[in-house]
Parts: sequence; structure tokens; C-alpha cells
Amino acid sequence: MLESSDEDLVLDRLIHEPGRLAIMTVLSSVAAADFVFLQRATRLTKGNLSSHLAKLEEAGLVEIEKKFVGKRPNTNVGLTPAGRERVARHWDQLERLRALSRTVVLPQDPASPRPLGGEVSGTA
Repeated sequence: MLESSDEDLVLDRLIHEPGRLAIMTVLSSVAAADFVFLQRATRLTKGNLSSHLAKLEEAGLVEIEKKFVGKRPNTNVGLTPAGRERVARHWDQLERLRALSRTVVLPQDPASPRPLGGEVSGTA
């Protein structure tokens, strides 16, 4: 059985929020992404995406570069080294929690339903 520490059970609340986790996950697989790409990949509204990016930028996890391409505004976003490390650590933490959930044995209430595919001992 795995030993768990309090650290195994604590998730990064800033990153764990679903919208921000989606942003960080997309950005971890590319060098940088523009705003429209992020919006399509995460399916967030412009306002939600902007709000999440502002929080991530404030925390130093993403860098946002705004410029014009021709006469059109263009916003590019990339993870900072700290952002790359934190999202990787977050996914590692989720994997540890997943592993712990598979090793924890809870007392079985005889009245509770048995897991699907589980063997039934004894005879009826």
C-alpha cells in the first residue's frame, strides 16, 4: 500500500480550475499560442479566456505579448519556465492521487453495492 503525505493530497488551486487547467495543458504542448487558437482549443468565451489569462499572468505562469500583425491586433501567450514547472507538477500530483485512490481500501458496508466486475464470494 502506498504511503500518502499531506502533499500528495493538495492540488494547485490556481491551476486546477478547469478553464485554467485547459489553458495550461494546451500551452504545455506548444511554444506559444495566439488568443484565437487558445479560445478554440479550450472552448472558453473571449471574456473567460481573458480573465483566466490575466490571473495566470499575474501569478507569473504565462507571458502575454500583444502586437499588431498588419493592422490587426494579435495576442500571443506562452508558459513561463515557472508555469511549465507548475503545470507538470500539477499533472504529477493528479497521477499520485489517482494511484493513491487505487490503493486505498475502505471498509465495505455489506449493504452497499459491489463494484462492477467484482467477484462475489460465498454462495447464495
